Amino acid sequence: MKGTVKWIGDSKFEALTEEGGKIVFGENGIFPMKTLLLSVAGCTAIDVVMILQKMREPIEGLEVEISGERREEHPKIYTKVHIHYKIYGNVKEEKAKRAIELSQEKYCSASAHLKLSGTEVTYSYEIIKEKV
Repeated sequence: MKGTVKWIGDSKFEALTEEGGKIVFGENGIFPMKTLLLSVAGCTAIDVVMILQKMREPIEGLEVEISGERREEHPKIYTKVHIHYKIYGNVKEEKAKRAIELSQEKYCSASAHLKLSGTEVTYSYEIIKEKV
């Protein structure tokens, strides 16, 4: 994997992936530590949807809310992160729980990075039978 970050003036930096994806840091509240949290949410969301689909569960939607606490001193790494999954559809609870466990314990590399740095990662979930 490769990427480039280029200063584009003021306090803005353009991040480019080798595939051409782009993020501008310092714009619209997008900053590296926030995108780190969103990367964890995105990573686990992809896992959970794919796992539930492989289990042939009738998932209709998924929202992942994530929050984190950081140290006061530098480097201001995350010390605690909480992930809340909102699973939409007539998904069996044991299947939802298993999909989340597999993501958090085996597949989500972004979450694993946080855990390896000593971050406490917790999660909760709810199943909403009808998508609003």
